[in-house]
Amino acid sequence: LLPVAAVVTDIEGTTTPISFVARILFPYARARLPDFVRTHRDDPAVRDALDGVRLLAGAPDLDEVGAITTLLGWIDEDRKATPLKDLQGLIWQEGYAAGDFRGELYGDVVPALRRWHAAGRRLYVYSSGSVAAQRLLFGHSDQGDLTPLFSGYFDTRIGAKSEAPSYARIAAEIGEAPGAILFLSDSERELDAAAEAGFQVIRLARDGAVVSRYRVVESFAEIFAG
Repeated sequence: LLPVAAVVTDIEGTTTPISFVARILFPYARARLPDFVRTHRDDPAVRDALDGVRLLAGAPDLDEVGAITTLLGWIDEDRKATPLKDLQGLIWQEGYAAGDFRGELYGDVVPALRRWHAAGRRLYVYSSGSVAAQRLLFGHSDQGDLTPLFSGYFDTRIGAKSEAPSYARIAAEIGEAPGAILFLSDSERELDAAAEAGFQVIRLARDGAVVSRYRVVESFAEIFAG
């Protein structure tokens, strides 16, 4: 194996309890989405997102009410749609700024990130949530602003997390050989895709034992030292 030069981490179930997203973030965005779209309909970012909804829905004439209905349906389906993720990120930005919540992280995450960063390993995030939402979570975390630790962020614009070419594109963006990049996730499908692209992979099992073809750890503290 090559020495690890860069670490790419998933968020939900890896750095952050899935319950935080399900219990706090998703309901917050769902409750506010209709009013947010109506209030910010002239914001270029919102207009772009609504155009993206029409494109994905195959309905170029979809009006604002129809777009909102579609978005709420996608939330209920947990669909990884980029326009939805963009709007959720904008709504969460207001929530973080207002102090309505802080990004929740497992206790072992920050010490490990600081240790890896100090050792010269570059750190990246790859999540289905938008890059803006990722920056918000780590910038307004319950352990302070962690964004200085990260060299970059990736979302579904780089490709689906279950597809190997997405990881090849990430390696190209990072500028490292795939074999020098470690990907951390709680999803076997994501690990399969990353491994197919040549990444080193480790599965997080925050809730205990899982069956996996890869190395399994319960904590970032187990991954490597120094």
